Amino acid sequence: MSWRYERCVAAHRLPIGVAQQAAVGQTVRAGDVVASGTSYGSAVRVGGARALGIGPGDLDRVMRVARDAEVQRGTIIARTGRRFARAVAAPIDGRIAHVRADGDFEVAPVVGTWTVRATLDGVVTRADASEVTIEGDAWALSGVAAYGPDAFGELTLGVDAPSDDLAPGRIDVRQRGRIIVGGSRSGAESIARAHACGITAVVSGAVPAGGLRSIYGEGVGAHGAPSREDAPTVLCLLGFGAARLPAQLWEPFVALNGRRAAIHVRSARLFVFAPADAVTVETEPALALAADWGSIAAV
Repeated sequence: MSWRYERCVAAHRLPIGVAQQAAVGQTVRAGDVVASGTSYGSAVRVGGARALGIGPGDLDRVMRVARDAEVQRGTIIARTGRRFARAVAAPIDGRIAHVRADGDFEVAPVVGTWTVRATLDGVVTRADASEVTIEGDAWALSGVAAYGPDAFGELTLGVDAPSDDLAPGRIDVRQRGRIIVGGSRSGAESIARAHACGITAVVSGAVPAGGLRSIYGEGVGAHGAPSREDAPTVLCLLGFGAARLPAQLWEPFVALNGRRAAIHVRSARLFVFAPADAVTVETEPALALAADWGSIAAV
């Protein structure tokens, strides 16, 4: 584990229901919307090609709306004939979520909207219905696990030394929109207070497992938990419990204080957008389990 200035790749998976997205070759900044769409409820299957008396390959010719169009109840989706017409109408308000291979339609109610934002300054290298990928140069630091939605903001030190715990008293609404760096340990109370004050994320050496369960539920594990819900974003750098940040990790945080940053939760990485000469990294820290097996420590 070490800070590196390198060419980074961040892949952003997309939910079903993409309405618009960035184009390949487009330049974006961290925090820019690269895709948006709608969330669906339970879909209703509607007879299509067979009800119209045509083959699935002829369906596009008789459709009166686009394949992914939003429709109101009673809207004619497809129609054939004139004097002896056959028509297929939408049974509910919603969107045509899918056209099946046999020519039937899946119409689903729209229950919400979603957006996906870039976590890198760079160029879009892939954009399809399942993923948007961005490549760009940044200072990068990988952690062991991350929780919550992707986060963006100004990097800000929340402690005075790498051995300090992030105290709730050091957190207030003046830090809204920032990514706070803790030291050895960030407890559930500090994380919850940070989220309530509008802080976008907490980066810490470690977080107690009990604190993670109290925030994200009993099913949370050490693999992380990417989410699009309104939940705190946390990046554990070294492990769980308590883990004092070694100098090789802490000193770059001091040098990069105040810089724009982003957290890509799925890969548990912190990106900081600063020049290549902003930090000097000489060696990688050597880490080991503490004697009580409850934390990580620098050797």
